[in-house]
Amino acid sequence: MGDAAVTVELGDTPDPATSARVLSLDRALARSPFDGFREAVPGLRSLLVLYDPSATLFGAVARHLLARAGRRLAPSPPGRRHEVPTVYGGAEGPDLPSLARERGLAESDVVRLHSATEYTAFMLGFTPGFAYLGPLPEALACSRRATPRVRVPAGSVALAGLLTGIYPVASPGGWRIVGRTSVPLFDPLREEPALLAPGDRVRFVPVAELPPPAPARGAEAQAGALPVVEVLDPGLLTTVQDGGRGGYRRIGVSRAGPMDVRAHAVANGAVGNPPEVAALECTVAGPALAFLAPVRFALAGADLGAVLERADLGTWPVPPGASVLARPGNVLRFTGRRSGCRGYVALRGGIAVPAVLGSRATDLQSAFGGFEGRSLVAGDRLAVSPAPPEGGSPGESAPACHATTATVRVVPGPQADCFDTQTLGRFLSSAWRVGSTSDRVGCRLEGEPLRHLGPAEIPSDGMVPGSIQVPPDGRPIVMAADGPTTGGYPKVATVVTADLPLLAQLVPGEGTVRFEAVRVEDVQP
Repeated sequence: MGDAAVTVELGDTPDPATSARVLSLDRALARSPFDGFREAVPGLRSLLVLYDPSATLFGAVARHLLARAGRRLAPSPPGRRHEVPTVYGGAEGPDLPSLARERGLAESDVVRLHSATEYTAFMLGFTPGFAYLGPLPEALACSRRATPRVRVPAGSVALAGLLTGIYPVASPGGWRIVGRTSVPLFDPLREEPALLAPGDRVRFVPVAELPPPAPARGAEAQAGALPVVEVLDPGLLTTVQDGGRGGYRRIGVSRAGPMDVRAHAVANGAVGNPPEVAALECTVAGPALAFLAPVRFALAGADLGAVLERADLGTWPVPPGASVLARPGNVLRFTGRRSGCRGYVALRGGIAVPAVLGSRATDLQSAFGGFEGRSLVAGDRLAVSPAPPEGGSPGESAPACHATTATVRVVPGPQADCFDTQTLGRFLSSAWRVGSTSDRVGCRLEGEPLRHLGPAEIPSDGMVPGSIQVPPDGRPIVMAADGPTTGGYPKVATVVTADLPLLAQLVPGEGTVRFEAVRVEDVQP
């Protein structure tokens, strides 16, 4: 899967035996990781393994994993047992009546069958803490809704295929909702953020009413940090992003972090920060920032028309990549986009917001990290961490972001065999328009739809930023920084890691992209 991950398929269909093989290999890697191993993500019938290509290469990883998968793996110990109090039907389970009619059952029979079964957590994905539980009794097997709901309430208990699950947070979804629970499935501030883990066992317990949920907690602010910047205008979308959070994909938490890693690092390097320090990512239209205390800042990435307003010298255009000393009363404004899509503003010392799961990156989908888990708004005040002594040299430079089109390298697969040769050729020869609804979750491509060779869905498995899913409508979606960690559509190819910044700088509704197929061996060190 691209140049920094592989998928090991351990069965043809999702079932307890296949899940046991997946979890056994996952456990073996946790006990004895190979050099360069980063993390593993269990799927319904596969294990996604992420690795560092500067430490090991695809061939060595593949040989190592195949050798391990071929051994007799020790069975995983039984997971923890959980009981989930659930109110079925009514406003809490709006799909229960239609599901019962469809299956030729009474509503009480659906409740009895669903609650009498002990389920195994095969994997976590989709959103943080969402566990795919199964198998359902055959009598309850059902399709997803033809039209997914725009918003499924948190705690909704739902069914799809031979699986059941609980929505940890309010989100879009197409599963059939039969009830609701108030059990908190995910809390990024807990020692174990996800309540459920692969291999755990779950039983739903019917109740007449739910106990109230535990009160939400907030992350502790960094002590002693005084604000240096006030947001006068947030622009279109401005978030705090550091290098991103790793190691939590197995519980459904995406990496987040900057869309353009290179430009983020360049801005930090210009003010003497390490490349992964928290900075601002600004999309299409930049913010207006008033400086409350002296601080050095630098810009990189898209040219959004930055000027610094100073009482002594008037309005001064800010050159990219330069370390600029701002004084109290100065205002940084962006007068309008000239090129590119995403710009970065680094402050010396790095933006001081609480670390959540080891990172200060904003996870907009799950509303945690960064500044209160959201994009900036007018009136927000930002502090910086203590900076090291002055000195050092700026990091590498990044090319200016002037292109409205890009050619991006991809490694075909892992499900390229779900498309015929003609369709694959058209995927590579077409100029795809970046759809206007593209965002930090995914780059949605517009063009002649791709045709699946067989079914348009696969058993859900792991994904990485750069994975190109092809849903039933045939329009590819390139997963981005906030993209889900797992997905159930075939992935035709995966963008090479080094080329993801090219996609990040294409403006939704305007940019176009072409894909060039390469071998993984050609893009690794």
